[in-house]
Amino acid sequence: MSGQIALGVPSHASVLLRGMGLVAFLWGAGFARPAAASEVTSAGKTGEDAREVARGGSKPIPLALEVGYEGLPPGKVQPLRVKAGQSFFINQIDVREVVKSTRDEGVDGLRRTGRFAQLPWQGLKQADEEPIILPNADGTYTRRRFYRQAQWMEQTSVFTVLPVDGWGRPTGRPILLNIGRGDRRQPTDDFFIRRLRAVQTTADCKSVSDCSTARNFTEEALVEVRNARTGATPFTLTRNTRALRLFWTMRAGVDYYTIPIEQEDKPAYAYGASVDIKALTPPRANGTYAAGASITFQLTLRDGAGKRLHPQGSLPTYKEYSSGQVDSGLQYYRAFFEPTTTYYLRKHRERMLMTQIIGPAQKIQPIRSIVDLDAFFGADDVQTVGTLERDGVFAQFQTFPPANDLFGGAFFPDKGGWDAPVSDTWTYTLPANAEPGTYLVTVKGRRVYLGEDIPFSKTINIQVESAQPTQPNLTTGPCNSCHSEGGELVKVLHANDNRAGCNACHAPLGFELEGPIAVRTHFIHSRSGRYDSPLQQCDKCHLKAEGIQRTSKAACLSCHKSYPDTHVQQFGPIESMYVGGGRESFQQCTDSCHKTHPGSNL
Repeated sequence: MSGQIALGVPSHASVLLRGMGLVAFLWGAGFARPAAASEVTSAGKTGEDAREVARGGSKPIPLALEVGYEGLPPGKVQPLRVKAGQSFFINQIDVREVVKSTRDEGVDGLRRTGRFAQLPWQGLKQADEEPIILPNADGTYTRRRFYRQAQWMEQTSVFTVLPVDGWGRPTGRPILLNIGRGDRRQPTDDFFIRRLRAVQTTADCKSVSDCSTARNFTEEALVEVRNARTGATPFTLTRNTRALRLFWTMRAGVDYYTIPIEQEDKPAYAYGASVDIKALTPPRANGTYAAGASITFQLTLRDGAGKRLHPQGSLPTYKEYSSGQVDSGLQYYRAFFEPTTTYYLRKHRERMLMTQIIGPAQKIQPIRSIVDLDAFFGADDVQTVGTLERDGVFAQFQTFPPANDLFGGAFFPDKGGWDAPVSDTWTYTLPANAEPGTYLVTVKGRRVYLGEDIPFSKTINIQVESAQPTQPNLTTGPCNSCHSEGGELVKVLHANDNRAGCNACHAPLGFELEGPIAVRTHFIHSRSGRYDSPLQQCDKCHLKAEGIQRTSKAACLSCHKSYPDTHVQQFGPIESMYVGGGRESFQQCTDSCHKTHPGSNL
């Protein structure tokens, strides 16, 4: 499915045609002519390349390229360290351009200065707006505006990756990557996810709704493509490769990005990531746990060769992580330094490591009770987010480090939460009225190591009060009718294809109301423009009519951008692009209206 010309392997015809102008430019300028030492044929690699693949292993590793991150000036990049001789395929490209301003000009600064100034901005429109409901440390508020439909965001374009030596001479053939267009997904696309947009962040608003006196504006242009389609062609960097040049047809004939390359012969760890979960508290003789029991679990994070990424009994402190002292690639939550928001702003770079329990399986459902920030500052490492009495299901979660250190250390740095030791164990306590059945325990996280940026997750089951397993009754699916050929749930998001093991982590938070899966699914699919079916055709995801009949602001306005004036009068104006309003957004509006949706087929 991939459309690359990597090391002499033919590409999709459409990719070749659309990228032909850039290829001609590269070859005409002498950039794309391979060095004699790295010549290969379509039959495979020869000479030095083959020997290097043998040393690095035959399994291609997903490679992530980034420009404009890590606090460096726009257009600058850190050296990309990779394992020498390893086979790769391009799995992710993140490009970011930033302009600061003291006046509210939308994103016009990006149109005047920087590397995105030469791009075709015609058609640009503000698509959405969302305030951050949590105040800043100085009592001001932050507002974000999201812009789309510029030609460079919508039109088909191609990235070309060209390896070069220290003199700028090519060391391999160019790798063409068709990122497709903004309004439809096509079989010729080389990535499952494609998000191009601009964002204005206003950091000093007087209130959630008043930015009239603001003077602190950040404008960002963002290109995010990731999750290579099935069949991505591998390539190997020769020993003399010192950089990757990243060309983009939207900037053809202007210039290119240079990503310096450093190759390591004997890295301390292997590529890949896995997590093991072990219940240290033994069950009763019949293999079950009693209601009210406290159960201690332990996680072990390993690389792809099975080597531990941390000593037994502990994980790195947050200070060690945030100061760059963790060499294993283990990641923690990083939105303190690199703000994120669902769909529009690099959510894949948030990289939270956390665990959850939810059950019994037959009662699993969305959690609509809001978890306030104060719960993160308490003495308990574990947060209870769902109770049988209130939510119909029991659920708890814990972050690593625990939230009282992770978030407490950010809001109250004098308390030393980021210096606190982090254990690899945690304890969930079942409620005294726990219902019999199967309970799911999940850990999810992300590892970034030597150019590989991948998610991982694992779910185990425990039995409570009954040895008879129970099953979740999911009301949506099957997602794999669209999420395939590189977009499988086991590859995207948190790499978790067990959809029953999501709702505890995805409870609505007081500072991030859009947490629930239903909200995020509605929002992402309605905004992407690349969803394969009409949005009103609810039966593509929902299995029964009952699954669309709980009417709330969050359920409806996570997809719809407006509702009738009569609704505005009764329920208030739309205040959030994600959930429609505030904390009331998860309450059921009515049980007598909206029993179906036009065009739903339900």
